Amino acid sequence: MTHGQYPSRVLIANRGEIALRVIRTVRDLGGTSILPYTPEDLMSPAAELADEAHALPEGSGYTHADAILALARATGADAIHPGYGFLSENAEFARAVVDAGITWVGPSPEAMDALGDKMSARATAERAGVAPVPGITEPVTSASTVIGFAAEHGYPVALKRTDGGGGRGITVLSNDDEARSTPAFESASAGGGTLILERFVTAARHIETQCARDSHGDFAVVSTRDCTLQRRNQKLLEEAPAPFLPEGIHEALVDSSRRLLETVGYVGVATCEFLLTPEGDLWFLEVNPRLQVEHCVSEEVTGTDLVETQLRIAAGGDLGEVLPVRGHSIELRITCEDPAAGLAPSTGTITRLRWPAGPGIRIESGVVEGDVVTPMFDPMLAKIVVTGATREQALARARRALAETVVEGVTVCTALHEAVLGLPAFTQPNASGLLGVTTRWIENDVLPGLATGAQGDGSATAGPVAAGSQAPAPAAASTRTRSTYIIEVNGQRVSLTIPDGVFGGHGHRGGLAGPGGGSHRAHRGQPLRGRGARAARVGAEGPETADGVIAAPMQAIITRICVEPGARVAEGDLLIVLESMKMENYVHAPYDGVVEEIAVGAGTTVSAGDVLIRFAREAATGQKEA
Repeated sequence: MTHGQYPSRVLIANRGEIALRVIRTVRDLGGTSILPYTPEDLMSPAAELADEAHALPEGSGYTHADAILALARATGADAIHPGYGFLSENAEFARAVVDAGITWVGPSPEAMDALGDKMSARATAERAGVAPVPGITEPVTSASTVIGFAAEHGYPVALKRTDGGGGRGITVLSNDDEARSTPAFESASAGGGTLILERFVTAARHIETQCARDSHGDFAVVSTRDCTLQRRNQKLLEEAPAPFLPEGIHEALVDSSRRLLETVGYVGVATCEFLLTPEGDLWFLEVNPRLQVEHCVSEEVTGTDLVETQLRIAAGGDLGEVLPVRGHSIELRITCEDPAAGLAPSTGTITRLRWPAGPGIRIESGVVEGDVVTPMFDPMLAKIVVTGATREQALARARRALAETVVEGVTVCTALHEAVLGLPAFTQPNASGLLGVTTRWIENDVLPGLATGAQGDGSATAGPVAAGSQAPAPAAASTRTRSTYIIEVNGQRVSLTIPDGVFGGHGHRGGLAGPGGGSHRAHRGQPLRGRGARAARVGAEGPETADGVIAAPMQAIITRICVEPGARVAEGDLLIVLESMKMENYVHAPYDGVVEEIAVGAGTTVSAGDVLIRFAREAATGQKEA
């Protein structure tokens, strides 16, 4: 590939709204987009829009590097864009892509290794002369280390799994007793993980820089962003540029970001994340070596297409001019969570869906009506990106956008956004001229009020829906109208358009006839996220069934299995770690016993009541009960 060219055939190793985002830029550039898909995503909007959509082998998914790479070779892809999540931060996959002679749309594997976990990122920051949050960069394996650190720096402190992300794998400890009793050490050891220790900053803003650096050494901060509004360390609302920064902080952010990327020879698009305390301390958190979910607000205030920038830099091109920031942009993450219940996850089928429109509104979503929301992975349905000439105009447009948004069938978090956009603590600077909210503001100050005053009726409908309204009846079948069906031919997704009535009967199946003999595709419900192989079910009684079986307490994905068949365990020992909507849950032995069978594997998706382990109780003599 010669200097300055774009890749011509780009395989997008992802799904949902980020896959759509990349597909659109590839099309703008005249390239061909290639999308792998699992059976659940056959009818997805991303599969429909991609130039080519190919089925992954049965049993594989978006994290199966070998299957993704084999498909790239088979389809003649000259580049792989990983999006975010899945394989986007997997240095070994990046290395395999490069070794295969395919362009990796991301930083080098060596740069990813240097930034790939919290320990190496802290070490990199120290080499770059950028101050991380006070902590211990070496592995922490005992409560005594925590207690010693807290004696010098004070509580609270945070134990962080080095392979965690998005707020996962963080345990906050408030005193010596909690340090002694935390299961974090046991969980990390059983799962092969490593823990570092940091002072837990109780009051701070989360500020980040959207950066880009090319192979010729040119660097730019496209914009700053404020991502302070979070719950459980997961972002809810982001804005660009970061408003109301103390004097000198913008310059410090740019200088620190430049040093971080230059230290590892970074080439590509990256996000550098920091904590800004009310006292003006700026501490480095991490570098994300990929596109961020909130990249859209940086695009909106600079006119930059960051995916295009990624593709150009990956092909050896120059960074080029980055326009100065103008205006203000706010992103609202629309997640399937109930604000009246402390943002508890909500699942179900989306029965009605209407997104806002008009000046300054951009919608990023990969779902349609009829899709099924499951508790796997991320609960985000969409991003509503709102831009105005000023922050005040962007806030006003965001309120209008929420008033136009209709989501029925699942509970979404729009009531929380409406509350936030009406609170002066967020919309106005404080007496010092700064933004007064912190990363704990949502959980400490906003959610408690919603829990007592919100209706929590299972829908987020801004406008009234006419009572008794019904969907229009489909047109009668006619051989002069046509319907489009989605089929697979030799593992490739293709569309087939045929006259209505060819298969007999009254009306067609799979498409609804449109006016004038046209048609539109009917989407069968697709899960919001893919589902893995199911484990065996306990039975109709649910998870609390017969003795000798340990069942899943919820729908989740198995992240770690901490025991082996034949192991003798004591009551309370950690057996399995589950993850549901980015929250870890621990399954412990209910009594002394022996593990007879493990019915699941790491990465398996399970539902409530699915068998995890078959377990034999131990009698008082130490023998298995007959």
